[in-house]
Amino acid sequence: MAADRRIDSHPILAPGPKASVSFRFNGKLYKAKPGEPISSAMMANGISVFNAHHRDGAPQGIFCANGQCAQCLVLVNGHPRKACITPVGEGIDVRYLEGLPELPADDSQPMPGETETVETDVLIVGAGPAGLSAAAELAVAGLKIIIADDKQEVGGKLGLQTHNFFGSVRDCNAGMRGMDIGTLMAEEIDELENVKVWLGSPAVAVFCDGLVGILRGNRYCLVKPKHLLITAGAREKSLAFPGCDLPGVYGGGAFQTLVNRDMVRASKKLFIVGGGNVGLIAAYHALQAGIEVLGLVEALPKCGGYKVHLDKILRLGIPVWTSHTVLKAEGSGKLEKVTIAKIDSDFKPLPGTEMTFDVDTLLVAVGLAPVNELLLKAREFDMSVYAAGDADVIAEASAAIFSGHITGRKMLRDMGHEVEIPAEWYEILDMLRAKPGPTHDLEILNPAKSRVYPVIRCTQEIPCNPCTAVCPKDSIRTDNGKMTGTPQLLGGCVGCTRCVAICPGLAITLVDTGYDPAGKSALVTLPWEMPAGTVRPGQTVNTMGFEGGKVGTGKVLAIKSSGWQNRRELLLLEVPAKDAEKVAGIRLYDTRPPPAGTPATAEEDDNTIVCRCERITKGEIASYIKETGCTDFNALKAALRVGMGPCGGKTCTELVMRIFKQVLGRDAVIEQHSERPFTQEVPLSAFIEGGEE
Repeated sequence: MAADRRIDSHPILAPGPKASVSFRFNGKLYKAKPGEPISSAMMANGISVFNAHHRDGAPQGIFCANGQCAQCLVLVNGHPRKACITPVGEGIDVRYLEGLPELPADDSQPMPGETETVETDVLIVGAGPAGLSAAAELAVAGLKIIIADDKQEVGGKLGLQTHNFFGSVRDCNAGMRGMDIGTLMAEEIDELENVKVWLGSPAVAVFCDGLVGILRGNRYCLVKPKHLLITAGAREKSLAFPGCDLPGVYGGGAFQTLVNRDMVRASKKLFIVGGGNVGLIAAYHALQAGIEVLGLVEALPKCGGYKVHLDKILRLGIPVWTSHTVLKAEGSGKLEKVTIAKIDSDFKPLPGTEMTFDVDTLLVAVGLAPVNELLLKAREFDMSVYAAGDADVIAEASAAIFSGHITGRKMLRDMGHEVEIPAEWYEILDMLRAKPGPTHDLEILNPAKSRVYPVIRCTQEIPCNPCTAVCPKDSIRTDNGKMTGTPQLLGGCVGCTRCVAICPGLAITLVDTGYDPAGKSALVTLPWEMPAGTVRPGQTVNTMGFEGGKVGTGKVLAIKSSGWQNRRELLLLEVPAKDAEKVAGIRLYDTRPPPAGTPATAEEDDNTIVCRCERITKGEIASYIKETGCTDFNALKAALRVGMGPCGGKTCTELVMRIFKQVLGRDAVIEQHSERPFTQEVPLSAFIEGGEE
């Protein structure tokens, strides 16, 4: 790997400040950007292994990039720190951690400090899209509001979303990029005097007396809210397979954090597991960062994400295998190979279908789970508690925004305030939360017989209609008049290209049949968001249909950009007239048949790491359940330490429950493990007078 993996040029993002901060890792001097996490600084300098696990010395790399696990643990000036949430400081000394850190010699007798208790009308846990929109509604009533978030900036995952958002322009800023929506919402909250935002302040416990524990900076405090709103978002689900613990195997969210937030080219050769929106979008974001994507697998017969997301990566040449799964990951100290195979209707691998790829990164994007442990505890203690966004129902960020608005008004109504919640809002929220609807045959319409007209390839019923809002001729309408209808051209076209520039799914092209008076060729305008220099004027390129099939060739005439295109460029392509309506994109990568692979052995399967924090294997868990007949997760925890590591079982619980069912049968009743405070680590220094290390 090259020593410097910084992304200096990106089609959407500005490069930001130069790496000007000096730090050392294992005695060697490196450069970092001011304030960036240590993990990103290390990855940017080609360092992907952070520590050796205390149980077996296995190398550990970044996994969640969200402070939820401890795989990126390092020693910073002699103290153990999670690299992904610890900012770089000038001159800090970072060391590779081998085993457990030693406790420093200390003969002092530290005294407990006084724990501050803060009262407020509303405490909102989570400064993402749902929390911010709810706060904006609640603030109108003059309530005292505290928003607590574990990150260093507001907006949640919006800051990682460089793509145009779905939904409608009127209701949720559709057509804007997620990061811009986050900035807009942050500015609105900043103007509200009765809203205090506590950043770097994770909520870590809810207690039976109605108090909420928060680690505010380096001090632990208690908040006593009259009403509690949980908008903590979602965490990624995990997948257990041989080699899943190798450095280089991590989640789509961690990848987007590295690439889109910190602008680190975290990989050279990437493979993706999971065909939902997270996996499909991550593949596209990787291409924008100059990363080669060797393929994507989805276990179901078809990808669950939006079809427009799938189509745009197929057009670019990324192979997608449905009814396939990952069998194993291999490497010496870090990921080097991944093997996939086709599976049958029972999700069992079919012998002889194995394929192996040389990669350095494998993204696991197999779904999301709500971050709702505080919500469940608050309900158990009969607190006045509400939930919005992904902590309530997993959906797109546009749905989280709308959910926050509705929940904020619900809370006001329950407090006795007279507020209106339009019935239409519930219908819009249902549409935004809905799974992708039916897919229809592509129908190309040009009712006015215009020389210039758009070809709209949005054939799936999804909540999205910004093209209907920007057409100056009011010529684009959905077939059912609702946000979820498929858009169609119902009138004339002036060739303004605004629909091409705003479409979140890059599903609209513009055809000019009058470009060549002889009628032999036509001009096609494509939406374009790839790195500068990927294609150049005068270059001949392979043209692709909207689902990835090859059409022919075309000549790049120009690449145009302007401010109103919102950082999207327009690629002008000359193609044969017969191909004009077929061309939806161009191929960047030619696929090569991978060599055949070998299946995972029974021994490899048994050695699969299920509990990452304590490095407990599938074989150890299954053997204990078989030998003891255990049906209680808590007993398993006591015997093997499963779920007792830094993540508190957030990563492994679902995986362990599957093993229970596999061993004891699907109908077995398993006692869930007990959730106890704290939900994440709190250093002892947070309770000590003075707060020294």
